[in-house]
Amino acid sequence: MPQGIVIALIVVGVFLLALEVFVIPGFGVSGILGIAALITGIFLVTDSLLEGLLFTGGALIVLGIITYLSFRSARTRRLWQKFSLTTRQTLKGGYVAPKVQYEAFLGRTGISLTQLRPAGTADFDGEYLDVVTEGGFIGPRTGIKVIAVEGTRIVVREEKTL
Repeated sequence: MPQGIVIALIVVGVFLLALEVFVIPGFGVSGILGIAALITGIFLVTDSLLEGLLFTGGALIVLGIITYLSFRSARTRRLWQKFSLTTRQTLKGGYVAPKVQYEAFLGRTGISLTQLRPAGTADFDGEYLDVVTEGGFIGPRTGIKVIAVEGTRIVVREEKTL
């Protein structure tokens, strides 16, 4: 096999991997094609399948060690920090988590204000809450009952009156 083709495969493989990491991350196609081009280039250089597998495995092990050491090094840690989100949602920044005190509504009855399909708004003695049904639709101005509270999620079902 001519050396030009092997070198071109390896260069294209590295380019496609860089494209995957820096330009269109998460898409996947260029990363898979890049890995395939690199492995094909390695196998074309070797004389046997076993030798190709050994070189590919060795390359993966060396790549893993280099990646591990780069996370440990102070100099390259700054580079990795450019790829990670470091902002935090704090109270000083105006971010407020919802208070989980909806357990008091468990078993209470109310009236749906909007159509619940399956989410909507309900009135529980003057308190308007966002609720969700078990999966069915409930029309507006229908009696409902809270059957479960899962954190900030209030699950209701239609209240059957006899």
